[in-house]
Amino acid sequence: MSTNAKMYYENNAAAMKPVRASMPDLLKGFGGLHQSVMKGGALTVLEKELIALAIGLAVRCENCIYAHIQAAMNAGATREQILESAGVAVLMQGGPTYTYLPRVIEALDVLAEQVPK
Repeated sequence: MSTNAKMYYENNAAAMKPVRASMPDLLKGFGGLHQSVMKGGALTVLEKELIALAIGLAVRCENCIYAHIQAAMNAGATREQILESAGVAVLMQGGPTYTYLPRVIEALDVLAEQVPK
């Protein structure tokens, strides 16, 4: 089944290539900020990714949701931790965030299919 999450994971890297070529200074600056903020410190990488996911949900940024679910899973997050983070986002932002929960499930399902069995 094709979903927005599946399309994102299959196509986002290629879609960003022209952006990188057209705006290298912006990408370099944002990349440096991202690396600086998202490395482990007082908060672990996993904790930071769950926070970023919740914020992505709250502001209804679909690409942010997909990216931070994948990064959280890469940092060791479980499905349950991701779903609890999504629940906190709904608590804080309400109904509009609730409507994005299917994107979370789609992303988790797509990424689960990619894990070698």
